[in-house]
Formats: sequence, C-alpha cells, structure tokens
Amino acid sequence: MTRAEAIRRAERYFDEGGFEADLARRVAIPTESQNPERAPALERYLFAELRPSFERLGFRSRRLAGPADAGPFLLAERTEPDAALTVLSYAHGDVVRGQEGAWRAGLDPWRLVREGKRFYGRGTADNKGQHTINLGALAAVIETRGRLGFNLKVLVETGEEVGSPGLREVCERERAALAADVFIASDGPRVSARRPTLFLGARGVLNIALEVNLREGAHHSGNWGGLIANPGIVLAHALACITGARGEIRVPEWRPGTLTPAVRAALANIEIEAGAGGPAVDRDWGEPGLTPAERVFGWPSFEVLAFVCGDPQRPVNAIPPRAQAHCQLRFVVGVEPDEIVPALERHLARHGFSRVKVSRLREGFFPATRLDPEHPWVRWVAASLARTSGVRPAILPNLGGSLPNDVFAQLLGLPTIWIPHSYAGCSQHAPNEHLLAPLAREALALMAGLFWDLGEKEAADLRELRRAGGANPG
Repeated sequence: MTRAEAIRRAERYFDEGGFEADLARRVAIPTESQNPERAPALERYLFAELRPSFERLGFRSRRLAGPADAGPFLLAERTEPDAALTVLSYAHGDVVRGQEGAWRAGLDPWRLVREGKRFYGRGTADNKGQHTINLGALAAVIETRGRLGFNLKVLVETGEEVGSPGLREVCERERAALAADVFIASDGPRVSARRPTLFLGARGVLNIALEVNLREGAHHSGNWGGLIANPGIVLAHALACITGARGEIRVPEWRPGTLTPAVRAALANIEIEAGAGGPAVDRDWGEPGLTPAERVFGWPSFEVLAFVCGDPQRPVNAIPPRAQAHCQLRFVVGVEPDEIVPALERHLARHGFSRVKVSRLREGFFPATRLDPEHPWVRWVAASLARTSGVRPAILPNLGGSLPNDVFAQLLGLPTIWIPHSYAGCSQHAPNEHLLAPLAREALALMAGLFWDLGEKEAADLRELRRAGGANPG
C-alpha cells in the first residue's frame, strides 16, 4: 500500500489496455457542441458514460441546471471522513466538429485508432483523453490505498468549445457546493512532449471586427480610381498602425506592466517545441527584446484572422464600397478587457482613421488570469511531479491560449493549477487529432503520484496553503 504501488497500478491500466478501451468508448460518442443536432450525444456522454465511471469510484453525482442555451453539467463528489483537504477539478466532455472526410485515409473522428505511438480520434487530446487519464489515476490510488485521503469534486461541462455558456452562472449559484482549497485540472498542451508542465491561468481573448464602409455600391476603377477612397487600402493602413511590421503591439493600453521578474524567471528555461509537423518559431516576429516564451505566455498578441474586400474569388474592375477584417487580441493580466475596444478607437483616431468602425464581438471571450509562480501550491505540485518523473516541470504563469479559468480563479477565488497531458503538435481542433501514447502513460503515473500525495497532506501544511490565498494579478 505505497505510492509506488499506486503508480504501477496506473501504468498497468495503460499497459493492459484499460485506458485504450475507456478512451475508445468515449471518443465514439460524437459530442460536437458546435452542432445543435448533437445535443443527445452530450447527454449520453455525461449521464450514460461519465456518471457510471465516477460512481464506480465511490462518487455521488448530480446534474446541475444551466441556462437554456447551455449544454448539460455534471458534478461528481467523493467525500471522505476526516479528510482535511478538498480539491475541485474540471473537465469538458464536448469537442469541436469532427470534420469527417478531412482526416487522412484510415482515420475517422469517432473511432479510436492506435498507430505506433499515437491514439487518433476527436477528443483524444481535447479533452476526453486528458480526463480519462485523471480518472484512471484516481482509480489506481483508490484501489491501492482503499481511499483517496482527500475530498474531490469534479465539475464536467459540455460547452467549452463554444465559450462555456452557463458555466459562470452555474458556479455562482453552486458556489457553496464547489467550495475547495485548490483547483487542479487538465487541458491544453505541455511546452514539450518530453517535459511535464504546469500552467496557472490563461491569456484572455477578445474578438474585434473592423469595418470601413464608405458608400453604396462599387464604382469602375478606371473612371473613379484616384478620385474616391478605396476602403481596402484605408483598412490595411489602419491595421498597420495597430502593430509594427513584425507584429509588435502599438496600442499603449495593450502593453501591460505585468511581465514581472517572477514571471520572467518562471519562463527563463522554457523552450517552445511544436513537435513533428508543427510550424517553426519565427525568431524575428513579435515584441522585440522578449524571448519566444515571454511573447506567447507573458505578452499580448494581435492577429488578423480574416480580411475581406470585394469578392476575392471573382474580382472585378471596380472599387469596392467596404472592407472588413475579423481580428483577435490575446491578452494577459494587466490589460483591462473593458478598455480594449475604447483604447483601439482612440489609437485609430490619433492616426487619422476615424472612419474605421470598431466592434467588440461577443463570441469566444475569456478574461486573462494568472497565479503567482511562487505560490506555495505551485511549488508543492511541481515537487510532486518532479518526484515521480525525475524531471523539473515547466511552470507557465498562464497558457498562451484561453479557457474559462477566470470562473475558478476569480469567481470561486481558488489557486488554479492545470496539468496538461497533450503537446502542441496534437492537431487539436483539426483533422488527425491525436494523443501521444508514451505521454499518456507517463501522465497516468504523474497524476497517480499527485493524487497519492494529496491524500497525505498534513493539517499544518494546509493552514499555510490556505493563508496564501488564490489567484493574483501576477
């Protein structure tokens, strides 16, 4: 009845095919939250698949009511007598569209296929594979020790891929039921497939529409060229004043003062690795003077996602009446979300582009969050992972992408720690999504060791951790 035995049990779950069988069953349920026709699949995943899996481990579970536009929610709880520690965890059962027909020959989004060191299928990396790993590690600890040694609450939603509608409302209403000492969950990629990783928050994201609408109808470019303004040219120059030629941010209010010494120290040993098939890092792109890790984890980035002027597929010899761009700002703690659009409007006006209409788009918005890399919970979890793996984990103050961490960090006031079980080259949200088999096996061992260690926390340690509090602005 030792930590090493629990880890070996978790590894046997992988080696003997239990992990593959559980993941195959879950991948086969087409939980596309972007497709309204898949609503029955979301129900089936939570209540016919996950709920029995939790209950076999001694959890009680119940449906949490969300708003009409939200998918179903499940709360699973295991409470143990005399346990001093309570952990809140999270997972999402939904996936992006399967993109059937776009996967390479022999692959299907709703069928788990193992080829060499890869498990292919929609959700293998995001997020079914990751919460299957955590469930397998929990089972290994419970079967070895006969108990967890701590209380655990797991909230599962089915709308993360469409912006987590209803999550904040559910958590606000269920605040008492979700009370905990720390939040620990899994999503997103490691910095490298070879290196265990923690991230402590997420960059925020805000989508912005820019439009130049000058007149009704197009006009012949021979008769009117040089006489009337071209909206595409106006918008192109407006976009060019938002960043420099290498993408560096020029809007003053978008340049935060939160790339602190502690954040820079945490990022000092981080190397960005895309893995096989991933793009190479452009060393001369982004904010000058920052390392690649600082640019993606410690600084905002502005992206033009789409630009339309006229009809690109069938251009004609006419000056179009309007041009539009769909843009996105990924931002970190220190950039005020409600000031993003007003700051851009002021910046464009200063540069003579008052004719550019700026609109904040509501879909896909997430605030920025970050936990101090020196927080005691961070040091403790990192030590547990290092004990199991023999490798010093990478500690990211926040993920480069976005997820609903603000609900747990700000609304519930918890220190938030994410332990990802994927890697950057996993084709997440694309055809041929996959999970690396060696990484999954190692992650099972890491999480079994962590859950074992959580069950051995002393009351004195918990008092110190509780005094440290939750998230901070970095």
